[in-house]
Amino acid sequence: MHETADLMLAKSTARKIFKEAGAKRVSEEALDEYTQKVNKFAYSMAKKAVRLAEHAKRKTVEKSDVELAE
Repeated sequence: MHETADLMLAKSTARKIFKEAGAKRVSEEALDEYTQKVNKFAYSMAKKAVRLAEHAKRKTVEKSDVELAE
């Protein structure tokens, strides 16, 4: 998996998600674990969507590819 900063969910965004979900505080370790898991899931889903588009002989990933990749 590519792990570049531009592909990763920012910790600040993850913190906002937790706050929206009702957390008063979130530890750095929790943010690290959460962002790691979210990034892994998102990358895997994107790869599946790309494979579906390629299988359909398309260069463009469409909404239906993402829906099927879930």
